[in-house]
Amino acid sequence: MKLFNRFLLALLLAGAAAQAQKQPSAAQIIAEAKTTAAKEHKNIFIIFHASWCGWCHKMDTAMNDASCKALFDKQYVIRHIDVMEHGDKKVLENPGGEELLKAHGGGDGIPFWYVTDSKGQLLADSRKTGPDGRKANVGCPSTPDEIEHFLEVLKKTSTLSTSELATIQKRFSAK
Repeated sequence: MKLFNRFLLALLLAGAAAQAQKQPSAAQIIAEAKTTAAKEHKNIFIIFHASWCGWCHKMDTAMNDASCKALFDKQYVIRHIDVMEHGDKKVLENPGGEELLKAHGGGDGIPFWYVTDSKGQLLADSRKTGPDGRKANVGCPSTPDEIEHFLEVLKKTSTLSTSELATIQKRFSAK
């Protein structure tokens, strides 16, 4: 019986320790992405998102669609940074994520994304310059104008072919 109690206590402690584990910091995610991108000769695609964000889920669904996933995966090391959570979901946030989001000009909502080279040099982001000259976050591209911006970023930061870009355009245009 004592052995069983010790086993049960050990199991409970292990469970509590697992619950207490924190999410990796934004800096750790970026460092790991740089290492992977350098090894795989890819650029880095960072997406800021939250569990409650419907547009974030739509973007993930589109990028992970069977028609697109391999296209993105061959070009980018894709990483997510969780920000702006509420209540008991706050534990999902990556420490330093909101500061990194703000440092990259992401104050207009999520999803906010940017692309860097393997050394972390910014190549492009989700902000599109409007007719008034101000930049605004397109988030998950869904309008023709937003999708065009997204495709321009992909053209600039990848070697995707015209037909591959058309596949991505078709998927993001689907309602």
